[in-house]
Amino acid sequence: MKANENNFVDLIRRRREEGIVYVIRTYGGLLKSIVKKRLFTSPDRVEECMNDIFLGIWKNIDCYDETRGSFVNWAAGVARLEAIDTLRKIQREHPSLSLEETELEIPREDTELLRLTEQELSKETEKILQCLSPKDRELFCRIFLMEEEPEEAGRAMGMSRDNVYVRIFRGKKKILSKFGERKRA
Repeated sequence: MKANENNFVDLIRRRREEGIVYVIRTYGGLLKSIVKKRLFTSPDRVEECMNDIFLGIWKNIDCYDETRGSFVNWAAGVARLEAIDTLRKIQREHPSLSLEETELEIPREDTELLRLTEQELSKETEKILQCLSPKDRELFCRIFLMEEEPEEAGRAMGMSRDNVYVRIFRGKKKILSKFGERKRA
């Protein structure tokens, strides 16, 4: 069966290779630009990160819910998180590098597409975080969006380290219970 815009997600869910090949050909450029933005100082890690992204899409396709957003936004989120994870691995290997030193400006041709994608992701993220209290929302934004270390975010918000981790745990649990029900419905 030939993959197209209407059936590639189903093909991946049925573990048909044509589906992921379609994703690579159609969305690979966008996903690579997201990765390159974060991994500029380590171009040797871009391909490894891309492989991890496609493997993540393959393994976690059941987490994608068509009713909550487009595939490209979901895949861009997977790419962003995988690039951040790779960046953190690099930082652990080379502790003298800061996260800011490893990023660069996005090439001009990708700027508009990335801006639109990130804007859509921001709207979805905002919807997800609405189920949390204002204080927990701020904590999640600091840690998961602004990429602050949990201890640093806790200090800035006047919370103990243990309180930060408890709030993260409970917040994740609340988000999963709220949005997990929607997916099953």
